[in-house]
Amino acid sequence: MIAKQYDVVVIGAGLVGLATAYRFLQLHPTARVLIIEKETAVAQHQSGHNSGVIHSGIYYKPGSLKAINCINGYADLIRFAKEYGIAYELCGKLIVATSPEEVSALNNIFNRGIQNGLQQLRLLTQAELKEFEPHAAGIAAIHVPQTGIIDYPAMARRLQELIEQAGGEFVFSEKVMSVSAIANTVTIETEKQSYTAKQAVTCAGLQSDRVASYTDATNDLRIIPFRGEYYKLKPEKEYLVKNLIYPVPDPKFPFLGVHFTRMINGGVEAGPNAVLAFKREGYRFSSLDIGDTLDTLAWPGFWKIVGKYGRTGMGEIYRSLSKSAFTKALQKLLPEIQESDLVPGGAGVRAQACDRQGNLIDDFNILRKENIIHVRNAPSPAATSCLSIGQYITNQLIAN
Repeated sequence: MIAKQYDVVVIGAGLVGLATAYRFLQLHPTARVLIIEKETAVAQHQSGHNSGVIHSGIYYKPGSLKAINCINGYADLIRFAKEYGIAYELCGKLIVATSPEEVSALNNIFNRGIQNGLQQLRLLTQAELKEFEPHAAGIAAIHVPQTGIIDYPAMARRLQELIEQAGGEFVFSEKVMSVSAIANTVTIETEKQSYTAKQAVTCAGLQSDRVASYTDATNDLRIIPFRGEYYKLKPEKEYLVKNLIYPVPDPKFPFLGVHFTRMINGGVEAGPNAVLAFKREGYRFSSLDIGDTLDTLAWPGFWKIVGKYGRTGMGEIYRSLSKSAFTKALQKLLPEIQESDLVPGGAGVRAQACDRQGNLIDDFNILRKENIIHVRNAPSPAATSCLSIGQYITNQLIAN
């Protein structure tokens, strides 16, 4: 069968892949662009299983890809939501210090936010934080007015519509089996068809290391999947949370810790924890894929993670199995919460890249190999940043 030919093929129909195709078509409206997705619709994994937060960029190292793209992407996201009627709200959030030991870290986060250009941040006293969140416990806080909530799945569907209106094509339910590059041609083989392109972009999320390895046998990053599990507050207890309440994150651990998030479609989420997932696209504790598990266990960096964070990880697993332990963690921020106030919520799986030395890669990692661009690490705040990341990748495509 003769391979179908395109200018650009994007592998993966999450928000980053969609935004890349959208941005490229804005600048090259006559280009032939194809998105290949193994699922039946867009945003079926990380883009559709996150908590729907618009991140401000307060946490990220100044000058990093995360900081640059989150700040730029934030503005792009708000413009897009306004123009296309995507439900969103800039409700603000509190980052709360609950002990004297956390105040220094809180001040560091505040200073980092200032360095990243955030305006109208406020350091709050205990009395002032009660004005924002009367039921929250803490001795100090930062009020971040830029933080918001949004309907990311609706945004993904709108991006699909815009791409199709611009002449872009989609192929669903086709898993990519190989990617190869010879001279100026990239060949993508799926279970059903062959496609060729002048350039390709892989935005495969939880499968990103595997897809990158098709053209880079020395790929030095592996995805370690971490499942985040949520509870929801019962409707009669939602009054306890006005907007978003976050803890001061542990700088030695790459996750923010359990927090409270009011959602754009109603309700309040509590969580998540962060437990090793035994299936990359498994959203239950019982989800198991032998191949995924063996890939994790075979990676040398994983065992170094165990050495660094094993004790913390065991605590996360305990909270996953024990509702009372999960509740106790939440009570640090909201003492009035009781176990009976929580009902099971959703779950997501974070694609966390790890190197051989056991370093959990914090920044976005986008690698160009001749006429292929691999997005190898794009955890939170990738959803907030997607339009900026899409522009960043488009600039590289154009420069080739």
